[in-house]
Amino acid sequence: MNRLAGVTSPYLLQHADNPVDWWPWMPEAFEEARRRDVPVLLSVGYSACHWCHVMAHESFEDDATAAYLNEHFVSVKVDREERPDVDAVYMEAVQAATGQGGWPMTVFLTPDAEPFYFGTYFPPEPRHGSPSFRQVLEGVSSAWSDRRDEVTEVAGKITRDLAEREMSFGDSRVPGEEELAGALLGLTRDYDAARGGFGGAPKFPPSMVIEFLLRHHARTGSEGALQMAVDTCERMARGGLYDQLGGGFARYSVDRDWVVPHFEKMLYDNALLCRVYAHLWRSTGSELARRVALETADFMVRELRTGEGGFASALDADSDDGSGRHVEGAYYVWTPAQLREVLGDADAEFAARYFGVTEEGTFEEGASVLQLPQQEGVFDAERLASARERLLAARAGRPAPGRDDKVVAAWNGLAVAALAETGAYFDRPDLVEAAIGAADLLVRLHMDDRARLARTSKDGRAGAHAGVLEDYADVAEGFLALASVTGEGVWLEFAGFLLDHVLAQFTDAESGALYDTAADAERLIRRPQDPTDNATPSGWSAAAGALLSYGAQTGAEPHRTAAERALGVVKALGPRVPRFIGWGLAVAEALLDGPREVAVVGEEGDPATAVMRRAALLGTAPGAVVAVGVPGSEELPLLSGRPLVDGKPAAYVCRNFVCDIPLTDSDQLRTVLNSRKA
Repeated sequence: MNRLAGVTSPYLLQHADNPVDWWPWMPEAFEEARRRDVPVLLSVGYSACHWCHVMAHESFEDDATAAYLNEHFVSVKVDREERPDVDAVYMEAVQAATGQGGWPMTVFLTPDAEPFYFGTYFPPEPRHGSPSFRQVLEGVSSAWSDRRDEVTEVAGKITRDLAEREMSFGDSRVPGEEELAGALLGLTRDYDAARGGFGGAPKFPPSMVIEFLLRHHARTGSEGALQMAVDTCERMARGGLYDQLGGGFARYSVDRDWVVPHFEKMLYDNALLCRVYAHLWRSTGSELARRVALETADFMVRELRTGEGGFASALDADSDDGSGRHVEGAYYVWTPAQLREVLGDADAEFAARYFGVTEEGTFEEGASVLQLPQQEGVFDAERLASARERLLAARAGRPAPGRDDKVVAAWNGLAVAALAETGAYFDRPDLVEAAIGAADLLVRLHMDDRARLARTSKDGRAGAHAGVLEDYADVAEGFLALASVTGEGVWLEFAGFLLDHVLAQFTDAESGALYDTAADAERLIRRPQDPTDNATPSGWSAAAGALLSYGAQTGAEPHRTAAERALGVVKALGPRVPRFIGWGLAVAEALLDGPREVAVVGEEGDPATAVMRRAALLGTAPGAVVAVGVPGSEELPLLSGRPLVDGKPAAYVCRNFVCDIPLTDSDQLRTVLNSRKA
């Protein structure tokens, strides 16, 4: 085994038996390169990455390629999910140099960690105009030996260019009606009215944009915003992107019609989408949204929960197809013959019509991805449930995709928020308990005695890498959701500890801009800083949202001020690139609405208190915060000085330091919380 043995990253452990003499990212690797006077090969990927596995099999498991690498390079392997800072810095360089990026990411560095040659996947033989990996290695090694001055000059220029890049953050003013209307207009232009979603293929689930659309509709009554959200959610849920048997979403669709997914299932996608569908149900009462939210929550608990109570990062796209070959999607796709084998002829024909399984297939080799194509007529619900149950049981007998058991703090924070709210909305205390279990793990294992976060853990052991901004922000978001759902002030307290770190360690005191790494984190060639949302909310947007909610819950002026300053970037980017700052736009909607502060006071065990609490949690006012407790409780600041009214449970609704008269009728509370801003 090489130096990757004993690390906590499942992705790195997949390479521990390679003949390549891999190093993890560490100063000693660069010292070794300096001692041997050789360049560094930096290879970045992640456990569920299909093409990472392909390149590993073709090149890193090949003895001849490994021997060449070991002689001419120091090879460093990085899990992008464990070190998002390293990934971000060098991906910026790759994109600047080549105009595109992706994983696996292949970068050649000097021993001073300065990049000078870039790429992604390289094939073992020249293909489609791309050189082979061996040709690249030989070319880089030759340049290092024979044209060192040229290499160091290029590396220095690239590093200087990266260091000198300054982002325009707009001004200190928060986004207003004009910017949010402009963002909606931009989304309308990119919207695929025929298929739902935005842009062409590949199509990614736009979870954060949908959150913005739902909040915009709640605040303004825009039917266009709601329709885009409803139609996109329905098309995704009826397509192959969604697992029609087991619940949960794949990473993205390779086509515009949501038919064929890239099959890996990521925790962050499912946490975000679970919350989206729960919020869609809250806004519309859609039965499809209710079903998908619950099935996605159940998928996360059933297939991603670890023995320690956290949630694993991902399920692989590839699995054994039964013949010893690892094939993408093998676990999920079906042929008509496979349906007949499980269901018999009559039920197989019925299931094929319902799920869109054809002789030609919608995937590879005549197999189909299960969908719910639009169809006329009524299907026998009992017969359908039986067919689905039998197919799911048969699928469980197939070789399962591998699971990345790494627990990532940020993504677990997203899962905590989703499960807490979904459990509360649909009277599923087991889901709330699952959220509490994950939150408890984050406190016990990921937080130290100074409330600093470790980015990852595995098998009950915290990883060595420090948390980044998204970890602090998303975990705080999860804790804030738990505080609202459970009424337990300890979660609000923990959120405050984390957000104090955001203010002290991640915020530029002069501009209010946010950095992705702490001020005392490992110094890279550039301190990463990216406000745009990608697969998850950016640390910047997530921090703005958590700071705003915490300020509303506690009245903490520094946190609200920091949220407002951070939202200046949404003013600048919202109208220009709304698809890539959806969570920032959603937070801006909350700010424009207040956000509203709802305190529900009532005796514990009183059914009327439960009814009032539920009405508060189901209010659609953007970003509203909820505190629930008994009279005289000091558990949450919003409860202070809130008595019962005529002996009855009461709800106090405030916004921008102004409070309405207390309400004792749950229907009135619903009306108030679902009303447009005055």
